Amino acid sequence: MKTLNLNTSYCKWIFGVLCLVGLLNTTSVIAQQDAQYTQYMYNTISVNPGYAGSRGNLSVGLLHRSQWLGLDGAPTTQTFNMHSPIGYRGVGLGLSIVNDKIGPTSETNFDVDFSYTIPVSVAAKISFGLKGSVNLLDIRYSELNQYASDQSLQQDISNRLSPNVGAGVYYHTDKFYAGLSVPRILETSHFDESSLSTAKEQMNFYFITGYVWDLNPNLKFKPTLLTKLVRGAPLQVDASANFMLSDKFILGAAYRWSAAVSGMAGFYVSEGFLIGIAYDRETTDLGNTSFNDGSFEIVLRYDFIKTKGNMKSPRFF
Repeated sequence: MKTLNLNTSYCKWIFGVLCLVGLLNTTSVIAQQDAQYTQYMYNTISVNPGYAGSRGNLSVGLLHRSQWLGLDGAPTTQTFNMHSPIGYRGVGLGLSIVNDKIGPTSETNFDVDFSYTIPVSVAAKISFGLKGSVNLLDIRYSELNQYASDQSLQQDISNRLSPNVGAGVYYHTDKFYAGLSVPRILETSHFDESSLSTAKEQMNFYFITGYVWDLNPNLKFKPTLLTKLVRGAPLQVDASANFMLSDKFILGAAYRWSAAVSGMAGFYVSEGFLIGIAYDRETTDLGNTSFNDGSFEIVLRYDFIKTKGNMKSPRFF
């Protein structure tokens, strides 16, 4: 039994290293992608700066995602965001911190978001957003070199900084929303040509939309859609459907095109405090492996409602 356990662990390690070596090939250019979320509908500001301040009050959110549980070196992501209208002619401000790690590679994005909202009708508004960000990238080649004699993997990359900018537009009513955005426009190369590899930021194009139906006084239904397009990678399409019961309980499911199926649940602990969880199961060959136990995500969001009753019911988006 000990031999079997060691072999299983060894196979998991080999699988992770092969993936990373493919990404960190010394003669290639790595196209970096933004972190992915199953509960993107509660983390919209991470992909669209036009969302800043749209909830009408100070909103603070935390998210943790562990992807491919059981696989050594698998991705993990943590986000913190806060945003609010500032009470001056439709201006909203936000701050986001996203920490993303896979194997020996970790990167942290610090984002500042600005939005300007214009009423286009009695019920509808359109917001234009700008995002300024700083990316901090760290690659510990030495972790790989512990198990391999490749002398080229000697020099770690520590705290490499690069600035970026993004933009987005966000249209919403009380029942419907849609947005287009590019969180990072500059295709910045993190390393020069003399380095082991060149990691390059690629533009990620997002489209997000959703609608809320009141099926009866105690039941709401919200389908949502997110698409992400980045050069050199397959089109990502996430579709979800959530039901809210008595403005308190949320239950739903999601499908990531050719990638995963997900179950989601949420609960409003109080009028402004939401807890949401999600579990993904891969539909690819990776999902059938014995060492992949799926992906788990939890989100906490608190809205600082200024006056009790300011919201007739919790916002579904």
